[in-house]
Amino acid sequence: MAQKRTTPTVRRRRIGAQMRRWRLTTPLTAAQAAKKLGTDTGRFSRLERGVYRISAEEIRTLAEIYGLNDAEGVEEVIRANQEEPGWWAAYGDRLSESYRDFIELEADARTIRIHHPVIIPGLLQSPPYIHEMLTRGPGAVRRNEAEMLVNVRIGRQLIVTRDENPVDVHALVPEAAFHAQFAEGSLVMRDQLQRLLLLSDLPNVTLQIVPLTTHPSFGSSGPMTLMTYRHPWVPIASVDNALGGHHTEDPAEVDFLEKDFRETASIALPVERSREVIAEHLEGLNK
Repeated sequence: MAQKRTTPTVRRRRIGAQMRRWRLTTPLTAAQAAKKLGTDTGRFSRLERGVYRISAEEIRTLAEIYGLNDAEGVEEVIRANQEEPGWWAAYGDRLSESYRDFIELEADARTIRIHHPVIIPGLLQSPPYIHEMLTRGPGAVRRNEAEMLVNVRIGRQLIVTRDENPVDVHALVPEAAFHAQFAEGSLVMRDQLQRLLLLSDLPNVTLQIVPLTTHPSFGSSGPMTLMTYRHPWVPIASVDNALGGHHTEDPAEVDFLEKDFRETASIALPVERSREVIAEHLEGLNK
């Protein structure tokens, strides 16, 4: 029998963290704020940690208690608090907790900057390429699981191409990834390059190629995704690894990774030249 999720959703944890950030702008302790809210300290602590769901009325009451002059921020937190779980909830525990958290963070983002130093970033992958990445190599998954994960990744990509408020994406793509060899021959890469050209033509997508001649120190921090959100949410950095990766809201860590991204973007090819390089690789495969 599948176990129920024992930890709060990432959205609820972020709401609790935002409530705590607001409290810390005042001289109130948690105990004092709890008393003014009319609850006990234990429950209040769980609200700030996202263990318990806070009500819209309690959010507004705390905003008054804290003397917040931020109607936009308060309403945004209330909106997020009332939002229903996204499409990924239908997959339940078939997805790891860390992956569900990442999908939710990605879906809520206003801007996404992404760099993978080895492969095509997930939001830009074509279905055949996704299937190759999931079913080949040391991390290969079973066929039935692969089909589910392909569908999940395609679902994630809708934030880029949706008609209403598509996310702004700035992607750094390694030219080295264009030289990958697949059992099916060049078909997978041809399809992938065509998709990159299509996506790079969207007004919300900035795509730069990191050329083969780039010094290996660029991108040495590993695959990263940097996400910003509507006010009042703080930016998030996510670093991917074989164990599922992790995300952070720590300002120093986010600043470090943002600096790393900017430096790599500064030596990557300009947008128009990047499109030319993609087209050149595609033409080479078509010969």
